[in-house]
Amino acid sequence: MSDPTLTPQARHQGWRQRRLAELTAADGWPGLIGLFWLEPGANVVGWGEDCTVRLPAEVAEAANLGVIEWSGETVESVRWRPREGDPQTLLIDAKGAPTTVAWGDYRFTVIARDGRLAVRLRDLAWQARRPFPGIDCFDYDPAWRIEARWETLAESLTMEVPTVTGELKSVQVGYRAVFEIQGQTLALLPMEVTGESVFFVFRDGSSGRLTYGAGRFLRTAAPEHGRLVLDFNRAYNPPCAFTPFATCPLPPPENWLPLAILAGEKKFQGDH
Repeated sequence: MSDPTLTPQARHQGWRQRRLAELTAADGWPGLIGLFWLEPGANVVGWGEDCTVRLPAEVAEAANLGVIEWSGETVESVRWRPREGDPQTLLIDAKGAPTTVAWGDYRFTVIARDGRLAVRLRDLAWQARRPFPGIDCFDYDPAWRIEARWETLAESLTMEVPTVTGELKSVQVGYRAVFEIQGQTLALLPMEVTGESVFFVFRDGSSGRLTYGAGRFLRTAAPEHGRLVLDFNRAYNPPCAFTPFATCPLPPPENWLPLAILAGEKKFQGDH
């Protein structure tokens, strides 16, 4: 929780420091180096040409390290049969913390997306191989910290949210944040609402020029008394800005803002 005695600029600087620490951690998004979609049946893990999950050659001493078995009937039945060691059932991310399988600096987990399964591969030593260049941000501007009305929709709607993988994710929406800026009344629809926070995915007039082309994320504190604060100084890049192997949601058309939000994180200059 932020210290209420700090100035807004100091609280913002603390947020930036936490954000950088999160990104540069061993399991930060830039260390995600592979995403491999599984097929029903046996999926070989290793660095051989016949492997479904291709690992860097230095990970293994043999062409394959084991097999992920998936019946295809349910995303809950996944088995790992290593070339050496005992078989085990792999928990996927849809059920909480997924099972992590490790060799040296590398880790993989199984994720579920719209009835499909994929292996997510991480390199925990990524910083030694590709040092993080940092993220440019706009200067903090209190004018971009905007109070919005938290309105209940007369009828809930289904928002079709595209993802970078080409899928559409259906999200039920019962609220909207309505705010005024630069003489315009605008609204954002939330992707997720919990008792602690509200999560938005949006695009604006700076997208593709000054900020990440696929839009940015914004998470706010939960509304109180029908109001919430949209602090665009904390607008941040999605994981897919740092790795091509993330499965990020993209801004739905309802959240395309007709002006440039010159606040928050700018376009990431690293390559991936």
